[in-house]
Amino acid sequence: MRNTRSRKRLQTDGSRRVRLEDVARLAGVSTATVSRALNDPKKVRPNLAEKVRDAIRELGYVPHGAARALASQRSHTIGAIVPTLDNAIFARGIGALQQRLSEDGYTLLLATSDYDFERELFQVEKLIERGIDGLMLIGEAHDRRLYDMLAAKVLPYVNTWVYNAESPHPCVGFHNRDAAYRIATYLIDIGHRRIGMIAGLCQFNDRAADRVHGVRDALSDRGLELEPRLLVEAAYDITEGRQALHVLLEQPDPPTALICGNDVIAFGALFEALSIGKDVPAELSIVGFDDLDLARQVAPPLTTMHVPSHQMGRGAAEYLLARLAGENPAAATELEVGLIVRGTTAPPSTAG
Repeated sequence: MRNTRSRKRLQTDGSRRVRLEDVARLAGVSTATVSRALNDPKKVRPNLAEKVRDAIRELGYVPHGAARALASQRSHTIGAIVPTLDNAIFARGIGALQQRLSEDGYTLLLATSDYDFERELFQVEKLIERGIDGLMLIGEAHDRRLYDMLAAKVLPYVNTWVYNAESPHPCVGFHNRDAAYRIATYLIDIGHRRIGMIAGLCQFNDRAADRVHGVRDALSDRGLELEPRLLVEAAYDITEGRQALHVLLEQPDPPTALICGNDVIAFGALFEALSIGKDVPAELSIVGFDDLDLARQVAPPLTTMHVPSHQMGRGAAEYLLARLAGENPAAATELEVGLIVRGTTAPPSTAG
């Protein structure tokens, strides 16, 4: 009965800000329980946490962010910097990161670097000024000043889309070199000898560079070479993929198989090949990297390397949350990638 009267009084008094005490009174719990439910939900019994959530929704209570941060010495925000949001593979990983963080009451602040170390450093500075509790990054290659800043702030961070067990930096990801090595080996095993590559722009992008190294190493191990004239760098853009294919096909002895730095480039190469009457895969095999949803829908469907972007995003969140809880999680987590063979690859029609 008392809760009902309190509810009516709050609903009619529009001039007064709803306070923590009001939520506690309506939920029938202590203010300490409400505070724990907001700041550390794992420490509150599920039935009490549900009462608190119901009271918050009914009263329209909005926690005071600055007061919460001051009381807990935490902002309950995590920062993430990705090169771009134009690539769906990053968006998928960020979605998984945010979903897992929200389960523990954390908010995500997102910034982009546009593959520029200086811009990335600036964004990290701004996120730290905002009081983030942790940070997710893409790749391992970053400005040394960035790592120095994180160390000085004792700020938990994790690199993703890369795996390096020997690195001093924590990571959740996969071997880009090994994945590209597997692609090139597959093409060699089905008979290709003249293999070209449209790589991503390698400056400020260690993942793109590692994929080139992987292709080179696989060819070298089989007595072959990634010829300089058969390697083109391009931005992750369909138009750039189309233009890069033209460059490769104009060579005196063009490749019979093409490895692309990601699916977007591969889509461009595929669309251009089909538009000029090139038979894919009879005359030209094409392989992408990422396994975007569109890879299954194009005709022919794209052979590509599946990247576990969802697991990376969730794994990064798990690592940061564990660090913030005072735990000591594994510094390096390797995730599996898998070659998905579809309709854009086949043995060459003539000996290469």
